[in-house]
Amino acid sequence: MRHSTEPLTVLHRALRAEGRVEWRVLQKERVLKPRLLSSSHGGKNMTEEAKKLAAWAAINNHVQTNHVLGIGSGSTIVHAVHKLAERVKKENLNIVCIPTSFQARQLILQNGLILSDLDRHPELNIAIDGADEVDSDLSLIKGGGGCLTQEKIVAGCAKSFIVIADYRKKSKNFGEQWKKGIPIEVIPMAYVPITKRLTNIFGGVTELRMAVNKAGPVVTDNGNFLLDWKFDKLHNWNEVNIAIKMIPGVVETGLFINMAERVYFGMEDGSVSVHEKLVH
Repeated sequence: MRHSTEPLTVLHRALRAEGRVEWRVLQKERVLKPRLLSSSHGGKNMTEEAKKLAAWAAINNHVQTNHVLGIGSGSTIVHAVHKLAERVKKENLNIVCIPTSFQARQLILQNGLILSDLDRHPELNIAIDGADEVDSDLSLIKGGGGCLTQEKIVAGCAKSFIVIADYRKKSKNFGEQWKKGIPIEVIPMAYVPITKRLTNIFGGVTELRMAVNKAGPVVTDNGNFLLDWKFDKLHNWNEVNIAIKMIPGVVETGLFINMAERVYFGMEDGSVSVHEKLVH
């Protein structure tokens, strides 16, 4: 993996025009480091600012007119869709959007963007999505919001899969930041035997994800249940991913291995750290 020194010129101009950020490039650190001019440095404001910076960088650097674009799910994607809608309006871009969830579908419609599906557009130029955790190999844990299967399908149909995240999602190894385990979508009738099998084979603890504001388990957009496997040691994640998917009743895992081409992290200091997969 390497850090990119590619200048985010469009992002620079947009933020400078708003009078919110002053940018300077630090070649040694290989990150774009802005000096924030606003006073919101702490807590939730800082996290939201980091999400926004990562999202804007991805939209400005990768989206072009006539693109078919996969729209991911989660809180960081909200910033990306808002920026996308702004660019479409200002630059008169022709963009078709493929959602990964009901939330993504609503975001696309609410922002006046063109909604389509994989039936009409089975090949995408780019998919942009968030992550619950990103390790040093740019492998991802996704599915905290329950949309992992459709997210993986859309990402797999894209020529380029771009990830946006804030500094809290960056880890050397899985489990350093994300403590809720690896989500696994399963057929409802099979959740008990799959739960037992996961624990017997791989160790750790596997739990059925329960809903917060209603009685019973979380049900995905596909009508399935979610298990959260809280592993107790590091694994060869590619092998584990394949092995889990071979268990009858497993629909998909939240392990996204060798899929992300580039990850944009919005950092605590207001910089955008860009990581790319090494090409061997």
